[in-house]
Amino acid sequence: MKYSIVEINGRQFWFEIDKYYDLNFLNSELGKKVFFNHVLFLKDDEKVYIGTPFLKNVQVKANVMNHLQGSKITVYKMKSKKKFRRTIGFRQKLTRVLIEDIKVS
Repeated sequence: MKYSIVEINGRQFWFEIDKYYDLNFLNSELGKKVFFNHVLFLKDDEKVYIGTPFLKNVQVKANVMNHLQGSKITVYKMKSKKKFRRTIGFRQKLTRVLIEDIKVS
């Protein structure tokens, strides 16, 4: 089993080949290839590579499949004794990617 841990936009993701992942919005067109270079960790069958902080020769190749929105989050604000109440809904923009390959050069 081959997998890697990659840092994207300050968050770390565990990536496996041929699986879908929802990331924070990436400004890229549908069907385009995206490469992630900030690989922190890689396990390739029996070998383990650990970056300090990143691995220089490892690259994760992904395909942008869809742009979508996450589930709705309701934010409720209230100030006691002032009759102030506000309900706001928010949906995070997401990008769904398909991990195609993890390259070691």
